[in-house]
Amino acid sequence: MKKWILIGAGVVVAVIIVAVIIIATNIGPMIRKAVNTYGPGITKTDVRLGDVDVSLFSGKAKLKQLFLGNPQNFKSPYAMKVGSILVDIDEKSITGDTIIIDRIEVLSPDISYEKIRGNDNFQVIMNNVQSSVGSEKQAPKKQEGKKEAGKKLLIRDFVVKGGKVNLTMSLLGGKSISAPLPDIHLKDIGKKKGGASPAEAFKEIFQSLYAKITSPGVTDSLNKGLKSLGTNLNALGSTKELKSAQESAKKAAEGLKGKLKGLLGQ
Repeated sequence: MKKWILIGAGVVVAVIIVAVIIIATNIGPMIRKAVNTYGPGITKTDVRLGDVDVSLFSGKAKLKQLFLGNPQNFKSPYAMKVGSILVDIDEKSITGDTIIIDRIEVLSPDISYEKIRGNDNFQVIMNNVQSSVGSEKQAPKKQEGKKEAGKKLLIRDFVVKGGKVNLTMSLLGGKSISAPLPDIHLKDIGKKKGGASPAEAFKEIFQSLYAKITSPGVTDSLNKGLKSLGTNLNALGSTKELKSAQESAKKAAEGLKGKLKGLLGQ
């Protein structure tokens, strides 16, 4: 009898192990598909995730090469690139209505901040995200007794660290002025509502990101770099001021060229 009990227990353990392996190996493709499918619909820009590595033993995933494209009319090749994002998912929640993510850690995001005609690329993306959330709320509600379509998210910890903000504009001749991005730490995203939609979670995250990009510490650092060109971030919204700054930069370059000629005896 004991022998059969041991055999039965062994079979149960084997089934559990197989189930864990199946869930773990499916997490990567699920994450990649979710980002590449829902991302563009939320931001109204190009969103691509390169690859996802999942550790079977730790239950953690590493997202590689996340790309956030720019809205129309902006010239920089991207709004944000991230080489690595570490994600710790509660595997048991995968099959439920609300996926619980214990931690997301975004490492060294590379941000291109571009201002044109009194607006900037991240403000446009922010408006697109808010529009996506608004569209969700206006959508017809499901009949009573039926579950809402789509998974919800609960993110216990969301961290961004080691980021860099690059101000890009035609005035700089293809170069950029950079400033460090202050770290971000958000807790319990979606907890109050028992889970947030992907658009709602992204809105909360993006609002915090945009607040850091436009924070006094970042803008002061960028303005120091612009000061040598005779302009600042506020002036970049004015076509007149931008033209004046471009002319000042051109004159400064011509003056430097003249001095170099004099030194070379030409």
